[in-house]
Amino acid sequence: MQPVLSDLIPALPEIFLAVAGLVLLMVGVFSGKSSTRLVSILAILALVVTGVLLFQQGDYQPTFSGLFITDKFAVFSKLLILLGTGLSLVVAQNFIAREDMDRFEFPVLMVLATVGMLMMVSANDMLSLYVGLELQSLSLYVIAAFRRDHAKSTEAGLKYFVLGALSSGMLLYGISLIYGFAGTTNFINIAQVLQTGPAPLGVIVGLVFVASGLAFKISAVPFHMWTPDVYEGAPTPVSAFFAVAPKVAAICLFIRVLEGPFGALLPQWRQVIEFCSVASMLVGSLAAIRQTNIKRLMAYSSIANIGYALVGVAAGTADGVQAVLIYMAIYLVMTVGTFAIIIGMRQKGKAVEEIADLAGLSKTNPMVALALAVFMFSMGGVPPAAGFFGKLLVFMAAWKAGLYPLSIIMALTSAISLFYYLKVCKVSWFDDVKEPLDRPTAGLSFVVTVTALVVFPVALFIGTPVLNGAAAAAASLFH
Repeated sequence: MQPVLSDLIPALPEIFLAVAGLVLLMVGVFSGKSSTRLVSILAILALVVTGVLLFQQGDYQPTFSGLFITDKFAVFSKLLILLGTGLSLVVAQNFIAREDMDRFEFPVLMVLATVGMLMMVSANDMLSLYVGLELQSLSLYVIAAFRRDHAKSTEAGLKYFVLGALSSGMLLYGISLIYGFAGTTNFINIAQVLQTGPAPLGVIVGLVFVASGLAFKISAVPFHMWTPDVYEGAPTPVSAFFAVAPKVAAICLFIRVLEGPFGALLPQWRQVIEFCSVASMLVGSLAAIRQTNIKRLMAYSSIANIGYALVGVAAGTADGVQAVLIYMAIYLVMTVGTFAIIIGMRQKGKAVEEIADLAGLSKTNPMVALALAVFMFSMGGVPPAAGFFGKLLVFMAAWKAGLYPLSIIMALTSAISLFYYLKVCKVSWFDDVKEPLDRPTAGLSFVVTVTALVVFPVALFIGTPVLNGAAAAAASLFH
C-alpha cells in the first residue's frame, strides 16, 4: 500500500482535478439546467485548490514507473495553465448566460481539458505525453463546437477536429519511429541512447514528426491554418481559453521534449524551430494588418507571439527557457484582458466583433479604452509595459546564444506588429462614435482592471518572484 501512495502523491493535483471534474459532472446532472453558474463557481474553486496542492510539490519526483514527473518546471507551467483556465471561466460567465450556452457541460469540459494539460507538462514518456495531449484535444474539439445551433461554431469545431486528428497522426507516427530506432519511449532513456553515439536517422525523422504534431497545438506556421477560423467561429470565451491555457501547455511541452530527451540533437532541431519561428513572426504580423475582425486579428497576433516564444526555445539554453516562461506568463495576462474587452463588446445587447465597432470607445467608456491601449502597447512591446520586458528577455537569450539573424528578425517583426495594435488604439481613441458599446458587466470590468494593472505598472513590482520562479523552473530542466 505504501508504494502505491508514494506513487500517487506527486500526481495529487491532477488526481484531485480529475475527480473534481467527475463530481462537477454529477452536480450538473442532478441539479438540472440552471446549474451552470454553480458548476462554474465550483470549477473555479477546484482550480484554486489544485493550485494550492501544486505548492506542496517537491523538487524532482518521478512516478508511475517514470511515465510522470513533477519538477519546478512542471509546477510553474501548471500554475500558468490553472491561471489561464480560471480567468477564462470568470470572463465566460455573463456570455454563456446571454448567448444560449447556459449548459453545465461547458465548465466541466474546461476542467477535463485542464487535467490533460497538466498531464502534458509532467509527461516523462511519449505514451503519457500522447494520453495528456488527447485528453486535452478531445475536450477542446467539443468546446469549439459548443454552440450546436450556430453554423460558424460547428464549422470551427469540425475544422479543429479534422486538422487535430491529422496532427495526432503525425505525432503518433513520429513516436513510433523514435521507439523503433531508440528502443524506448521514456525521455530519460532516449537521452541516454542519444548521448552514447551518433543519433540514428530514424530518431531525427521521428523528432521532426513529433515537433510537427506539437507545432499544430501552438499554431506555429506552417501548422496554423485552423487558428483564424476557429478563433472567429468559436464563442468568444472559447477563443479566449484557446488563446491562453492550451498554448501555454503546448509550448511548455515543446520545451520539455526538445530540451529533455532530445537536448543532444540541438543543432538538428534548432534549424526546424528557427524556420517555424521566422515563418510565424512574418505570417502572423503581416496577415494581422489586413484584418477587420478583432478575433481574427487576435488569432494572427497569437501566431506572431508564438513565433517570438520559439525564438527563446531555439536558443536551447536555460536563459532561453526562462525568457519563454516569463513571456508566456505576460502573454497570458494581456490576452485574457483583451478578450475580456472583446466579450464585453455589445451594442444594444448584441455581440459585435469588428474593429470599427470600437470607434469612440474613449468617449463612451474611457477606462476600458485605456485598458485596451495598455494591452495593445504591451503586445506591441512598447516600454514600460510588461510585454516589452518579455520580448527583451527573449531577444537577449537568443542574442547570447549567437542567433543574431533570428534576433534581428524578431525586432523587425515586432516593429511591424505595432501597426495593427496601434490601429486598434486609433479607432478606439480618435474615431467618431457610430453606435456606442454597452457598458461591461462588473465581472468583466474586474478582470480587465486587474489584468491591465498587472501588465502595467504593477508588473514592475511583482516581476521579481516571477523571474525567480521562471529561473528555478528553467534550471530544473538542465540539472
